[in-house]
Amino acid sequence: MKYTTLPSTKIKVSKICLGTMTWGEQNTEAEGHEQLDYALDQGINFIDTAELYSVPSKPETQGSTERIIGSWLQKTGKRNEIVLASKIVGPAPFTQHIRKGLFVKSELEDAIHKSLKRLQTDYIDLYQLHWPERQTNFFGKLGYTHDVNEEWEDNFAEVLHHLEGFMKQGKIRHIGVSNEAPYGVMRYVAEHKKGAPKMLTVQNPYSLLNRKDEVGLTEVLHREHIGHLPYSPLGFGMLTGKYLEGTPKNSRVDLFPNYNRYMNENCFKATRLYKEIADAHGLSLTHLSLAFVNQQPFVTSTIIGATTMEQLKENIDSIEVTLTNEILAEIDKVHAGIPNPAP
Repeated sequence: MKYTTLPSTKIKVSKICLGTMTWGEQNTEAEGHEQLDYALDQGINFIDTAELYSVPSKPETQGSTERIIGSWLQKTGKRNEIVLASKIVGPAPFTQHIRKGLFVKSELEDAIHKSLKRLQTDYIDLYQLHWPERQTNFFGKLGYTHDVNEEWEDNFAEVLHHLEGFMKQGKIRHIGVSNEAPYGVMRYVAEHKKGAPKMLTVQNPYSLLNRKDEVGLTEVLHREHIGHLPYSPLGFGMLTGKYLEGTPKNSRVDLFPNYNRYMNENCFKATRLYKEIADAHGLSLTHLSLAFVNQQPFVTSTIIGATTMEQLKENIDSIEVTLTNEILAEIDKVHAGIPNPAP
């Protein structure tokens, strides 16, 4: 395994982070524990979850992933061996069974306390806002369209003030954002420069099929020393190549057809071209896709997810793959012809 640190801290994290959002839906508690055991054996010490998980969001399974991690922590006593990240939901129609999704003090307190209880821990190392309160281009949107009826009012300073209170209590150590745009990141940066705590990381989708963060966000990350935690580096499995010949039974798209943001015609075209590059250089498409993300200079840790141990092992093994300048040039040529086919 390779390691780095969370920006502006001395906290060592593995360059691969174990994502967990299928645990409690597609994976059982025993399978989640098996993944955790194997990941730690391979040197992974960074675990990401959320109060929303497992997915898709349902009242009967909400929080199940945190409970699975919590039962593993209770069983193994390995809390001090991992860096644990979780998230509070933002406002959305599919989260109203949890709460309104506003980052006011009462909702943050409710979310943090419930996550701590499910996780069976006294603190969360990295606490993230799962998506913004305001309307912006996240979850399947590449471009921003302004909503003239938006009711959101600027509250960046207020949100940081509330989070700082929980940091002072020791319930959360550090903070970050997710599904955030350059505007939001820079507004949090501006408040930090006035004395508020710093948002250390941004957890956004990033893959060969979605490189939109390179357009404006990565300069912000570099200049303000903020880390990127890419999720969906395999595009919901599209970049393993498994959908090129049809939809496998019990795959995510088979089970949940609305999870189709990577299933458009241009995604298939680009994926076939990336597979040709992988084949020509003796790599699996999975390793090509993950290695591309792993070695980006703005990436702190790549969040992988798997429903089988075979998938997990291949994903983790990608850390040993380094793409040459020749391969990177071939990738960029495909990207130039079919840029960001997935939102």
